[in-house]
Amino acid sequence: MNLDSLLISQDAALLGVLRPALEKISVNVQVCAGPQPSNDLLAKRKFDAVIIDCDDLQNGRDLLKSLRQTQSNSKCVAFAVVNGKTTTQEAFKSGANFVLQKPLTPMHASRCFNAALNFMVREKRRYFRHPVEMPLRISIARDQELTGTSTNLSEGGMAIRILGKLPKDAEGQVCFTLPGSNISLQLKGEVAWTDGTGHVGIRFIGVPQSSQYQLEKWLTERLQSEMPMHLRGYAALS
Repeated sequence: MNLDSLLISQDAALLGVLRPALEKISVNVQVCAGPQPSNDLLAKRKFDAVIIDCDDLQNGRDLLKSLRQTQSNSKCVAFAVVNGKTTTQEAFKSGANFVLQKPLTPMHASRCFNAALNFMVREKRRYFRHPVEMPLRISIARDQELTGTSTNLSEGGMAIRILGKLPKDAEGQVCFTLPGSNISLQLKGEVAWTDGTGHVGIRFIGVPQSSQYQLEKWLTERLQSEMPMHLRGYAALS
């Protein structure tokens, strides 16, 4: 499992410098040349890093500002590429985590991405969803308990299949044992979505610190097993 980045630029020379630097540290690069297609893509897909050519792309700086308003990528690692119009201070104020200055050399690009790698892996860990089937119970009220099976699990919630119906926004206790361990968790959750066919999304709420640690540790071990060897240390819990 590599990391995923989006470069928003029309500058072929910039891509020629960035792609080798990113691929060297196992970061895939997708390129989008226009603001509107970029907006559409950022609304649909999650990226670990977004690189925006602020000065040489029309409305590039505005795109950087709007990045922090997107649902999927509001917390991604953002790189601003500037070329004399936008100052470093303005780029940071607009939402950038790192700033690259044109003309960009391969050495400067590599140094910047290596410095940012830890943040990119942390972002991957934060939204990582692990496909897993395990039995579970959901207690909605004292007299109502449903059984089901998970389909995936993340730090913030899980997708499940159940026999029965759960109304949207319903709250209850979700009980399950993490596979390959003796760790049983009982977490408060609420229905985030349901498709009416037994598939339901559960959002965890008010998770105790000890349970959160156990869940994150279990997920981190699964994420590390899927990542290239040189990235596994970055994925460890801090």
